[in-house]
Amino acid sequence: MTQLYKILQNVDIKAVVRGGNRLSAVPSDITVSNIAFDSREVGEGCLFVAQRGVHVDGHSYIASAIGLGAVAVLCEELPAELCPDTTYIVTPDSSLSLGIVADNYYGHPSSQLSLVGVTGTNGKTTTATLLHTMMRSAGFHAGLISTIVNKIDERELPTHHTTPDALQLNSLLRQMVDAGCRYCFMEVSSHAVVQHRIAGLTFAGGIFSNITHDHLDFHKTMAAYIAAKKGFFDALPATAFALTNKDDANGMVMVQNTKASVHTYSLDHPADFKCRIVESTFSGTLLDLDGCEVWTRLVGRFNAYNLTAIYATATLCGMEKAEALRLLSGLVPVDGRFQCIEHGGIAAIVDYAHTPDALQNVINTINGVRGGDKRLIVVVGCGGDRDRSKRPEMAAIAATGSDTLILTSDNPRTEDPEAILDEMEAGLSAEQRQQALRIADRRQAIRTAARLAKRGDIILIAGKGHETYQEINGVRHHFDDREEIQNELSSLKPF
Repeated sequence: MTQLYKILQNVDIKAVVRGGNRLSAVPSDITVSNIAFDSREVGEGCLFVAQRGVHVDGHSYIASAIGLGAVAVLCEELPAELCPDTTYIVTPDSSLSLGIVADNYYGHPSSQLSLVGVTGTNGKTTTATLLHTMMRSAGFHAGLISTIVNKIDERELPTHHTTPDALQLNSLLRQMVDAGCRYCFMEVSSHAVVQHRIAGLTFAGGIFSNITHDHLDFHKTMAAYIAAKKGFFDALPATAFALTNKDDANGMVMVQNTKASVHTYSLDHPADFKCRIVESTFSGTLLDLDGCEVWTRLVGRFNAYNLTAIYATATLCGMEKAEALRLLSGLVPVDGRFQCIEHGGIAAIVDYAHTPDALQNVINTINGVRGGDKRLIVVVGCGGDRDRSKRPEMAAIAATGSDTLILTSDNPRTEDPEAILDEMEAGLSAEQRQQALRIADRRQAIRTAARLAKRGDIILIAGKGHETYQEINGVRHHFDDREEIQNELSSLKPF
């Protein structure tokens, strides 16, 4: 049990009401057993935080939470009917306050390790995951919070969002601190910034990768999307570092108001950390990084940016340059990120690319490496219930950069897969539409790509990457692009 007034420290409190009376301060005699913002998670002695969500307003569930045992409610406005035995704390922003409350409740875990956040449209997972790998290889205890998996050292925990909610975040960080972790590398989504999921956290550093067309279903405009990413850097403390991609059009915008010390990385411009691609093949890339040549098993220009950010962050965290380069050379691709599966002379690449820029980067990388007689077959779809405006653009990019295009389903969720394909096809010319194949069944689309491929050809299966499910009408079915293409290639007769 924890005293309520202690976990409300630093929260902006407009009013405290109990028994119909306004109090001058939070009573010191109230203790809470836990915190919840979902009334289904409420138990005896709970503090219920009523948040205004995108689809649900937690204020509608205050009475239900009290009925389940909540002794106190943190809310933005008082309900019409007050329970005489319940203490109500009114705050201007419940979501913002929840982050501060969670930080207090779990004993400020983010300030007890070096927490580094990675934000941007593409590259977050690769950068955060490989930083975790590097620090573990260097002998440090480290945590990871990512789209694919959360880790405490090598112990894996399930993940459901790119950035968990404030309570889950602080619980994870507390477990990391208790396990002796010195570092934690965390993906920071734009949703998390706007929804205050990272409120109350103390960051030791922030990394910006890039920003391109994505999540406009949520943010509505690119300006709002950029502002969300920038908000992360605006909130960094003076003790932190802010590492930004100088080649991105918004790279310096991100850090123009930050209090953190600013560092830059680049492939094209003078920067604090400079990289140049010397040689690129499907087996790896030779880089000139910070004046030294290093061979890496990661492929492509986009990965050169990721690796430069990883190297820069490692040195900013105190690692010696030579040690950082040595460890960098041993890194392997993250699951579902330009993951190459070869069989029978056919190379199949599975990649999470689900934005126009990411898809363009992967196709450019493949086309920059493959020989002129090798065909590229692209299998791609777009997710349902997400940003619809990118669908025609992604189809156009895939058609322009490939020899054969197969349009298929991604995670249609609650949308009609055929309607999604209609919107993708709208981005194709009449000639491209005639040449493209349209196969809504993703398994059949992958099978078709395997049957069409000849020795030396490359198949790109884009959009789902590491995911091991396909979501259709709200139900998740097991589906793994890597398994599917491996099975299909293995079943082919030798050429």
